[in-house]
Amino acid sequence: MAVPHPAEHEGLIRIFSAAQRIGALGTQPVKDTISHAVAFADALPLSVRTCVDLGSGAGVPGLVIAIARPEIQLTLVDRRSKRTDALQRAVKSLGIEEQVSVVCADVESFARTANIKHSFDAVCARGFGPPEFTLQWSAELVKPGGVIVVSEPPPGSPDRWQGIDLLGLGISEPTRIGPVAMFHVEH
Repeated sequence: MAVPHPAEHEGLIRIFSAAQRIGALGTQPVKDTISHAVAFADALPLSVRTCVDLGSGAGVPGLVIAIARPEIQLTLVDRRSKRTDALQRAVKSLGIEEQVSVVCADVESFARTANIKHSFDAVCARGFGPPEFTLQWSAELVKPGGVIVVSEPPPGSPDRWQGIDLLGLGISEPTRIGPVAMFHVEH
């Protein structure tokens, strides 16, 4: 049986609609939210096998990446136990427990966990935190040669990466790919 496009995936629609009803996800139509999150999955190079979604919240983009890219092992990280409890239930209801793990921790604690530093092929973040903070902690988690993919504001918005010492963080200038920016980690 063919896997439906994530924006048509009944499980994702159900999970995100429920999250929206309780205020855990914005008011944008759920299918639009999913379509935006597909840009993260599309931006990840085919070589990516491990990815961490920082500030997963209701599971965007992490759950969408899991459905769109089943070859990627995902770790969803959020510091709020209510969110990670809901994510655990979502992962189980989608039947993706073998592919997706959920961690309740703030990024600093998570990055300092044994064997975590520089262990992921990619980091994704959608509305995680201030730009420099997001890049700093993402670079701590990604292997040399890996990527960081973050949500971008609409075209024409000010460049939020200007003034950040990207070279000092060990990452490249961003490449905009539709609604996301991708950075290569060079350490």
